[in-house]
Amino acid sequence: MVGAQMKAAEHDPGLDTEFTRGLGAFDATMVVVGSMIGSGIFLVSADMSRVLGSPGWLLVSWLVTAALTLAAALSYGELAAMMPRAGGQYVYLREAFSPIWGFLYGWTLFLVIQAGTIAAVTVGFSRYLGVWVPAVSEDRYLIAPIHLTERYALSLSTTQLMAVLVVAFLTWMNTRGLSWGKLIQNVFTSTKTLALAGLVALGLLGGWNSLAVSSNFGDPWTIRGATAVAPGLTPDTGFGLFVALCVAQVGSLFAADAWNNITFTAGEVKNPRRNIPLSLAVGTGLVIGLYFLANLAYLVTLPFDQIQNAPLDRVATSTLEVVLPGRGALIMAVGIIISTFGCANGMILAGARATYAMARDGVFFKAAGRLNAAQVPAVALILQGAWTCFLVLPRTYNPSTGTYGNLYSNLLDYVISAALLFYILTILGLFRLRVTRPDADRPYRAFGYPFVPAAYIVSATILLVMLSLYRTATTWPGFVIVALGVPVYFMWGRRGTRRE
Repeated sequence: MVGAQMKAAEHDPGLDTEFTRGLGAFDATMVVVGSMIGSGIFLVSADMSRVLGSPGWLLVSWLVTAALTLAAALSYGELAAMMPRAGGQYVYLREAFSPIWGFLYGWTLFLVIQAGTIAAVTVGFSRYLGVWVPAVSEDRYLIAPIHLTERYALSLSTTQLMAVLVVAFLTWMNTRGLSWGKLIQNVFTSTKTLALAGLVALGLLGGWNSLAVSSNFGDPWTIRGATAVAPGLTPDTGFGLFVALCVAQVGSLFAADAWNNITFTAGEVKNPRRNIPLSLAVGTGLVIGLYFLANLAYLVTLPFDQIQNAPLDRVATSTLEVVLPGRGALIMAVGIIISTFGCANGMILAGARATYAMARDGVFFKAAGRLNAAQVPAVALILQGAWTCFLVLPRTYNPSTGTYGNLYSNLLDYVISAALLFYILTILGLFRLRVTRPDADRPYRAFGYPFVPAAYIVSATILLVMLSLYRTATTWPGFVIVALGVPVYFMWGRRGTRRE
């Protein structure tokens, strides 16, 4: 079977031949869906509602996210069908512009985007596991915080330990072969998709609150309880509302991110020129539809001020508590445990393929560019897992409140804008490749080209400019992280030979 797949692939010079092509259309869609649905949808609407200050604009913000995500995914479909190679977006940037742009994306992906997100998701898994298993707690330390400076420390709580164990287990499972990673992904993604749909159904049908519906939909546009976007700037004015919409996208876009992970695994997708664009369209459409419905469920169940002030921002938990008093928190904890476990597996599986592609190009450790006996990049998986486990350990400390945070959380805040920049560049690459490679085989062409991809570029650029102006503290450090990759790239000496 494997030999037949590899033999068939040899007739298409644009395909990788070293992998086992074990991901069908359903499996690829599960990677898209599973990587997107983590814990964000259950939390971010609280902060978004505080920024926007009205139910109507909260829904509009999610519609903007839906439009941006679908436009990007449909545009990536052309690149994926044109270059269905392991590494995905890394390869697109390399081929559209130059190897250094591919490296800067891969560097940022490995250092923060992928590893930081996996760290955040697995710590989220551990926190919700603690609802059921009290021994797993952020206050139970195996190694109490050791301060490196006034604001930074290292620690190992039982929550952190559980996150490390989950990363280690999923990394090990994925080194055993694609079939194991695929099995975990399909089971957990199917389960959590049904769980999210169940939350939507319970909220819309069982949580219908006449007072909340009257307040939220009878007067959807009046600004209430909004925080200032910047000193003197609130969504009560037209420009303030525009800035608030841009800033709110940080939460919703982060919750809907990681749909591009399927492109990293292109070397293992059957009939990738068809199945990757198909999985991008179906997967992103399904998730973003469920996300919008989830927010409708919140709004028909909870008055807007309860969404804004949900304890620990756990809007979904508050919604379930209304429907199932006394049991909602426990049930929601199970849902998020399943969701985060599946999300972590999808990101671990996919991320290592980008590192593998970099190593094959000679801009990462050579050993990461080899496959093991199970035909998976085991060394790349192990390096990614080790770095992720390290990111779980450093803590930030706020002397004024005496509370600890997580360094990876800060890093993820920093690179949201950088990730958006790479999305813009990649879709610009779509236009450039239409000019530089007009005769390339394009089994799928971007929907609505040139208008839909151009609309994404313009909209995302405006969003990036607004974040740079009004979220400077968390935007520019991300660009610095990207820029630090330039000397690293030249340190490698560009000694690798690119595969053609």
